[in-house]
Amino acid sequence: MIKFKAPGKWSKTRRFLEKSEKMDIHNVLRKYAEAGALILAKNTPKDTGKTAMSWGYEVTTSRGFAEISWTNTNVVNGVNIAIILQYGHGTRNGGYVQGRDYINPSIQPVFDKLAEEAWEEVTSG
Repeated sequence: MIKFKAPGKWSKTRRFLEKSEKMDIHNVLRKYAEAGALILAKNTPKDTGKTAMSWGYEVTTSRGFAEISWTNTNVVNGVNIAIILQYGHGTRNGGYVQGRDYINPSIQPVFDKLAEEAWEEVTSG
């Protein structure tokens, strides 16, 4: 068993935790999930544009858990095209097409804004 004692009433801590528990994070996540899908579509390297138009997202929330998953449905012969654009791929004749890191720089500002807004929501008033 672990015990600790601390002076004070912990009212600010309780208020913070109660507000965090009641916060509707789903709406915030959905807002940034949509923004992420749009920026990924904008920054996806384009040949036909099919991969850029294939971005979507899923928001999953449950008690104590929240997640955004960005998806891309452009799959050819079992290969997700967004992934090979990102990381590169071998060719039929033994060559290699270098990947282009477009996902990370695109999505990082979305993560930053999401973290900022979530923190503001939890710590305000």
